[in-house]
Amino acid sequence: MHAPLDIFTEFSLLMVFAAVVSAVMRLLKQPLIVAYIAAGLIAGPLGLNFLRSSENLELFAKMGVAFLLFTVGLNLNPKIIKEHGKAAFLTGLGQVVITSAAGYLVSRLLGFGTVPSLYLGIGLCFSSTIIILKQISDKGDLDALYARLAMGFLLVQDLVAILLIFSIPALSADGGIGGVSLLLLEGLGAAAAGLTLSWWLLPKINQFLSRSQEFLLLFAIAWGTGFAALFHTLGFSLESGALLGGVSLAVLASRREIASRLTPIRDFFLVLFFILLGAGISFSDLSGLWGAAIAFIVLVVVGNPLILMAVTGALGFTKRTSFLTAMTAGQVSEFSLILMALGVSLGQVGAGESSLVTLVAVITILISTYLFQNVEKLYRISAPFLKVFERKSAHEGRVSAPPASFILFGANRIGFDFIRTFRKLKLPFLIVDHDPDIIAALQKEGMHAEYGDADDAEFLRSLHLASAERVVSTVPDVTTNLLITDVVKSANPRATVMAVAHTIEDAHKLYDAGADYVIMPHFLGGQHAAHLLERGHADPSYFSKLKQEHRAYLSARQMLGHEHPSARNYHQQNHRV
Repeated sequence: MHAPLDIFTEFSLLMVFAAVVSAVMRLLKQPLIVAYIAAGLIAGPLGLNFLRSSENLELFAKMGVAFLLFTVGLNLNPKIIKEHGKAAFLTGLGQVVITSAAGYLVSRLLGFGTVPSLYLGIGLCFSSTIIILKQISDKGDLDALYARLAMGFLLVQDLVAILLIFSIPALSADGGIGGVSLLLLEGLGAAAAGLTLSWWLLPKINQFLSRSQEFLLLFAIAWGTGFAALFHTLGFSLESGALLGGVSLAVLASRREIASRLTPIRDFFLVLFFILLGAGISFSDLSGLWGAAIAFIVLVVVGNPLILMAVTGALGFTKRTSFLTAMTAGQVSEFSLILMALGVSLGQVGAGESSLVTLVAVITILISTYLFQNVEKLYRISAPFLKVFERKSAHEGRVSAPPASFILFGANRIGFDFIRTFRKLKLPFLIVDHDPDIIAALQKEGMHAEYGDADDAEFLRSLHLASAERVVSTVPDVTTNLLITDVVKSANPRATVMAVAHTIEDAHKLYDAGADYVIMPHFLGGQHAAHLLERGHADPSYFSKLKQEHRAYLSARQMLGHEHPSARNYHQQNHRV
């Protein structure tokens, strides 16, 4: 009875200790991943050294990684790449290839072997979705263009990481080329059989599974762990099996319910994974590697953003969009830690390399958090030096359109209805947007559209504002809308300015700056719905007709790829985290 009590006491102490460290980090507004790794450092051999049951904890940690990849597969949505098109694919793949190559070369120059250098290069190329989503969400920018670009390139990175997790154990197998080929064929066969069975069987029993939420959760756990065990038996990693188990369950209509119920379980086990990573950091293993740590930190914090700015700039995005997108990528991903742990388990990298990447991850997460919290200030300081990352065509033809009485900033979602009204009333209008794909589509339809950043005062002054009667901004950023209001009113005090705000405080700021009407989408939606109820309360047929019109309207927007913000944010927050 004594041994189990020791294990339980040790586990309880670890949880209490992790909670205390996490509370301190929360007060300091630091990412909790850093708290968990720090708790492991202090509880491990370098600190209080009370961890004795590492084998039991490692089992829990492996389950955390398996559940993480299971939920990744469950929420994997390739439509995100389709939505963002070429930009998502090229930024994601370009950054992975260039950073991996740079990391490999730096590692070789620092004296690492070929295989460890490959791991280090690949480990440094992935950015953390958990950290990036938290930062963007805290800033309230999940629907901004740079945030959508970030989500796109992160999904591409996810897919690359998934392929690596799946293929590395197979390529490491003994038996030469023939053995590896046979193992890959076995894996592909098992995956194909499992996916085919699930896609045929699961939709038929979905109703039965969904009758009990407890049974649905138990079935999902059994399905995921079963896939993981099958692939582990075949010689692949547990992670690859868990991932495919999630993908196979994605056909269920109740997949979101499964994902939401699994999230607390996944997060609990992942806490132990990160604690054990921290406990496994050995400064004796890092002896002589501090120079490498500094070089890798610079590569991630400075090199990754520069690479992304170059790629997004070459694709035609403005310097501001490129800068904001790039600043999301200055940290090492949790997937990088998983890949390094996989390399250690296969004997391909040593504890020193794994500790090195973990240390780089902790420091880069801290640095990137501080940088992103001040990203607007950093942009204002850096803007004069960023023109090199902006393609020449971004400046060409900026005033090619004739003066317009109506100017619209932002063509997506809210802007869609203004465009319909302008066209219906045959009003002379100009559309300004910073997404080159949107501008190209609008110009193809024969509309006057200009590519540019609305937060560039010089660009705003070039838009013939003196002849504008109405200026509408659907840009979600209040700082940009304040600038638009100021520039428009300075050029033409008689012009009417309408702008979007998402908080009452921001609305008052815009009114104080001279805006004539502030659009608050959620409040306005409630007012409109109440107005509809007022109009239709005495006419039973009113809402039947309204329903038909609204469904046709929604179908038109769906064909354009529009989505309601709350739905978009839900999918973005759950596609990997």
